[in-house]
Order: sequence, then structure tokens, then C-alpha cells
Amino acid sequence: MKRRVLCLVLAVLSLAMILTGCAAPGAAKQEKVKVGFVFIGTGGDKGYTFAHDQGRKYVEEKLGDKVEIIYQENVSDSDNSSVAVMQSFIDQGCSVIFATSYGYMDYMYDLAAEHPEVKFLHCSGYKSSDNMLNYFGRIYQARYLSGIVAGMKTETNKIGYVGAFPIPEVVRGINAFTLGVRSVNPDATVEVVWTNTWYDPATEKQAAVALLDNNCDVIAQHQDTTAPQQAAEERGKWSIGYNCDTSDVATKSYMTAPVWNWGPYYAAQVQKVIDGTWKAENYWGGINDGIVGLAPLTANAPAGAQAKVDEVAAKIKSGEFKVFEGPINDQTGAVKVPAGTMMTDEEMLSFDWFVEGVVGTIPKQ
Repeated sequence: MKRRVLCLVLAVLSLAMILTGCAAPGAAKQEKVKVGFVFIGTGGDKGYTFAHDQGRKYVEEKLGDKVEIIYQENVSDSDNSSVAVMQSFIDQGCSVIFATSYGYMDYMYDLAAEHPEVKFLHCSGYKSSDNMLNYFGRIYQARYLSGIVAGMKTETNKIGYVGAFPIPEVVRGINAFTLGVRSVNPDATVEVVWTNTWYDPATEKQAAVALLDNNCDVIAQHQDTTAPQQAAEERGKWSIGYNCDTSDVATKSYMTAPVWNWGPYYAAQVQKVIDGTWKAENYWGGINDGIVGLAPLTANAPAGAQAKVDEVAAKIKSGEFKVFEGPINDQTGAVKVPAGTMMTDEEMLSFDWFVEGVVGTIPKQ
């Protein structure tokens, strides 16, 4: 009897070991989450796509073998090219897709309805659903700070701004920049030229040259290339970049730039998918989150600019100062935001008017 019991115990233990040995590798090994990125430009553009591509690389670095990432560059957002790209990602097994340009929004929104099993994340738009969110950063905070630098630097009191498209995102940035300029130099104006392109170095440079020809001595931009900065350098004038630190490109003109830091946000969203906690929650973070900031000032920046920038940045972080708090006038001088009130996020996201000090118009889209 004892022998039978002993044999039975040994058999059970052996079976447990076999089952454990078979199950352990499978239980420990989690299937990789496949992630797709849709880029409007190239990772080497030293501009908008470069910043997003740095975010992609951050995800790879932080999440390692938990993820597999694929991406497609140079995908137009002015037609339906992105549909085929995103569908290809889905066919390849992507469960998470980031589309990084405004014009992808409608196409992604439609695809999200067709593929509820996929998580869709769209940058800079406004449409969302149960499996699609929108994300962006309050880059206008950094643009205000860069305006301080430009306002302190200009000698002609004419600052040029090369703008991509007359959409709320760009208008909001121009307004924040202008408010920053005039906070330190009330006599300065900001002259806007539209290019109607995100990434076209030749067109952007031509627009900057037109502003320089009109006696602007500082050039700012909402574009994806460094062409406006290079135009300023060629004329011996000054520039404010965008998207990332380009101090190595236009070394004689560049002073600073509002910059993006997408990596932590991207990694956090993918980690939530891995953990099974992801929700379609729209995001609009600011300087406090670290998703936006101002690149280090170079030696081209005016004396005293660093101290002023640091002072205002601290007030933004503490909540003591808000960029779009009244009183704010429009470019006709009429009060648009009364003293003691502040624009809501909804109002900022639908900006369709210029603040006082901007020279230019907003064409109808």
C-alpha cells in the first residue's frame, strides 16, 4: 500500500514538473505589440518628422523586445495616400498606429470605425472615438518664450513668420509668438507669409526671403524644414527654429526653437496597450509634462534673454501666467479676451483671428 501511494505521489510530481516545464516558457513569453508610425516627411529632415522619429526610437529603447515597430515616411496628408499605408500596417498585424500629421485625421477616423480591434492615435487633430484619440502639446507656451527672444533681438521691430497653412494650430502659434514678442517690445510687429505646404524647402526659403526683403531682421517659422533659418543666415539676420534644436544647421542665425519631446508620451501609450489599460483619452500636455519646451539659447540670442525666458517659464509652470489670459486685443485693436478671463481649450483649438501686432490675413480654407 505504501509503495502504491509513493508511486502515485511521484507520478503526480513528475506530471507537475512536465506541465510546468512546458507552460513556463509560453507563460513568460508575451507576444510583441506591433506598432506602426505614419510620417509626412523623413526622419532626417531636422524638423517635424525628425522629432517624431526620435519619439519612435525612444519607444524602441525603452520597451525593447516588448514591441515591434514599423514605419512609413513621406506619406502625403493632402490626399488618401495614408489609407493604404495604415491598412498595410493592420494587415501586417499592427494593433497600435500613430499618424503624425493633421491631414491624416479623417482617413484615420474612418479606418478606426472599420477596425475596432486597433488603437489609433492621431496627432494635432480633433476627431476621436472609442478606439481613436488625438494628442498634441501646448507648443504655444514655448512659442511665447521664443517670441521673447525675438522681441529682444530685433532692431527693425519687424519680425517675419513663415507659416504653413492657415489652420488653428498655426494661427495659435503665431498669436502666442506675437504676444511674447510684444511683452518685451510693444513696438514690434510680426509679418506673416503663408506657404501652404508643410515640407517644401524651396518654397519656405522663398517666403523667408520675401520677409527679409521687407526689412524683417528675425525670421520665425511653423514649417518642417530649416530653410527659413538658412535664408536668414545668408542675409546676416537672425532666426527662430521649430520642432528640434537646429543650432548645428544655421549656426550664425539660429537663436533657439520651440521643440517637441514625443518619446515619453509614445512609450507610455504603448505600455498601456501592453498592460491592457489603454483608453482613447485625448491629450494636450504642456511644458510641465516635458512634451514641449524651448531649446537652449545660443550665443546669437540677445543679452538678458535667458533670464527673462527663465522668469516667464517658471510662471507658466506654476500656473501664475497663462499665455492666452486677457486682456488680449485682435489685430484691429478690439478686445477679444477681456481682462480677468482666459480662453478655453475649445477656443484655442479653433483660433481663427490674429492678435494685435500681427501683420497679415487668414485665408479661408
